[in-house]
Amino acid sequence: MRTENIGKKVALSGILISLAMIFSYIESLLPLSISIPGVKLGVANIVIVIAMYTVGNKIAFTVNVMRVIAVGLLFSGAFGILYSMSGCVLSFVIMAILKRSDKFSIVGVSMAGGVLHNIGQLLMAAFLVSSTAVFAYLPVLLLSGIATGLAIGFLSREVVRRGKFDFK
Repeated sequence: MRTENIGKKVALSGILISLAMIFSYIESLLPLSISIPGVKLGVANIVIVIAMYTVGNKIAFTVNVMRVIAVGLLFSGAFGILYSMSGCVLSFVIMAILKRSDKFSIVGVSMAGGVLHNIGQLLMAAFLVSSTAVFAYLPVLLLSGIATGLAIGFLSREVVRRGKFDFK
């Protein structure tokens, strides 16, 4: 029985990683007219937020990290992985803490994740270029993190609310 549960978790994780990678790829194809570097929708985060609320933080974190590595290797290279991973880890830790507190809705958790993802990437950029000048970009990235986090949160909330999840 225990082996069966492990097999189900591995299979589910593989499906979620694949789905998040597909969302990342589709997002890279969208001809968005946002001419601000670093601003993107973060559609793959729908998978992460939904996973947090349906299968738990452990699998959601694994899916998030594996997606960042796989997408980075396929599309953006080592620096892309560094930037994405710094945002991924920081935002996930904060989202998990906020979710666990039960004081924030799924939308609030997602919004915090969007903002913290951008802050994590700015911290990595400041470290790599040895300059805090990159924080001049913070207001723009905060606004985009709030907007995209809200959108991802609303979509995730509706999927969780309407879905019939029986993964445990």
